[in-house]
Amino acid sequence: MDELLAPAEALIGIRSTADRPGELHRALGLTLDLVGPGFDVRRFESRGKPSVLVTHPDRPGQPRVILNGHLDVVPGTPDQFRARREGDRLYGRGTHDMKVAALVLATVFRTLAAELPYPIALQLVTDEEVGGFDGTGHQVAQGVRGDFVIIGEQSGLRVVTESKGLVRARLIASGQTAHAAYPWLGSNALLTVIAAVERLLGHYPLPAAEAWATTVNLARIETTNEAVNQVPADATAWLDIRYPPEDTALTGRSPDEIAAHLRAVIDPTGTEPALEVLVESVGTPHRADPASAGVRGLREAIRAGGHPGSLLRKHGAADSRFYFPLGIDAVIFGPTGDGQHGPSEYVEISSLRPYHDALSRFLKSTP
Repeated sequence: MDELLAPAEALIGIRSTADRPGELHRALGLTLDLVGPGFDVRRFESRGKPSVLVTHPDRPGQPRVILNGHLDVVPGTPDQFRARREGDRLYGRGTHDMKVAALVLATVFRTLAAELPYPIALQLVTDEEVGGFDGTGHQVAQGVRGDFVIIGEQSGLRVVTESKGLVRARLIASGQTAHAAYPWLGSNALLTVIAAVERLLGHYPLPAAEAWATTVNLARIETTNEAVNQVPADATAWLDIRYPPEDTALTGRSPDEIAAHLRAVIDPTGTEPALEVLVESVGTPHRADPASAGVRGLREAIRAGGHPGSLLRKHGAADSRFYFPLGIDAVIFGPTGDGQHGPSEYVEISSLRPYHDALSRFLKSTP
């Protein structure tokens, strides 16, 4: 798919991170330019994050299949926003997660939307990396529905039918300032929050190898204290928690219930009143029925191209979780590559043609 490399390089050059709304619009505009004219474009925006749902005017009604892609990326160094090709690998921020896959989805949609005897849709969002609530989540809240959804996240040409849920939380500690030479006169909020994190990691230990278990990532610890010779009176720990459906303490629970669970873990005796647990967002785990017609049809289309079409679990959350509570099967299916969110992110160019062809074959064979 050499014709996609030029727009892919241009798209990678756009720093479409959450803090750059203008670049989010640019990335969306470039992808819509690839789709071209003659389609209905329903535009959405929530909290500054634009998204679209593209359909064909001659195929009205609820889409049989939604092709979902996100165009936002995590931050990176300037050189990561300059695409470079080395052999079969295209390097750059968003090559694998998931700008190039989004362009393939756009190309498949452009080619087949008018040809198929049923409606399909292209869903492009710009906030997946910061939770997805203002993109796919917002569109779903506005009534967008489909019979089957394919999320173009990286999967190595495998079909992801399960992914973990996501909790983003903060532990907020307050203390009492004092001179550092007399720490017993104060209460160090940093020590309080560090002890709380250690208890949480004791309950959810870091696996030594890949495991289908709940994990806790301590993303950062902050304090407003700037003086080395002062006991800090405040501290905040930022947490990213990923959990499988089997974790019943988190699955199906409200933010308040999850906060109560976390507090019971980090303060089992209830003797730490200076510590607050704030759950900022909760994303449900996701499952799709491997025996459903959509999953079986997609796997058959992949196998017809000479690939196994095997099933996969993903530890990372994806926008498929917004469809799961509605009873809509959503799967992740993307090209091959590695290094997402890292300094050497790449997509394998040779995987783009089988990816494109499997999508096309699936759509054409869907009754």
